[in-house]
Amino acid sequence: MSLTSSATSDKLDPVQIKGFEKRYDQVIENGMAENPPPISRGQPGRRGRKKQSKARNFLDRLNEHRQKALAFMYDFSVPFDNNQAERDVRMMKVQQKISGTFRSAQGANIFCRIRGYISTLRKNSLSVINTIQAAFEGNPFIPACRDL
Repeated sequence: MSLTSSATSDKLDPVQIKGFEKRYDQVIENGMAENPPPISRGQPGRRGRKKQSKARNFLDRLNEHRQKALAFMYDFSVPFDNNQAERDVRMMKVQQKISGTFRSAQGANIFCRIRGYISTLRKNSLSVINTIQAAFEGNPFIPACRDL
């Protein structure tokens, strides 16, 4: 399927959305059929619910949070994946791996604040070095807050 005919479109055609939603529901339904809930056999001495498989738990979450899982389809400003979040955490993990750990909680907090600021600058397509220089000159970049 192709997106709407306009190259600058910011949403899918409603017919395409319905088709993708239908396919999503079919995938969930097939997954549920292949991963049925556990059968409780009334085992003596065992209380509570019987554990579900990891696959079944994942399917339940996808079904319960359908709108969130498909948010990128309704609003093109929502990223398809979480790679940016993983990239933001990677530098912290590299620092821990190379140094073993931070020498103090204060040092870890400073590192996180600087890395967070740099990440925000990049997400706003700003020059990191120029914006940090402006911050030292008393003119820091403060991003606008979005209403959710």
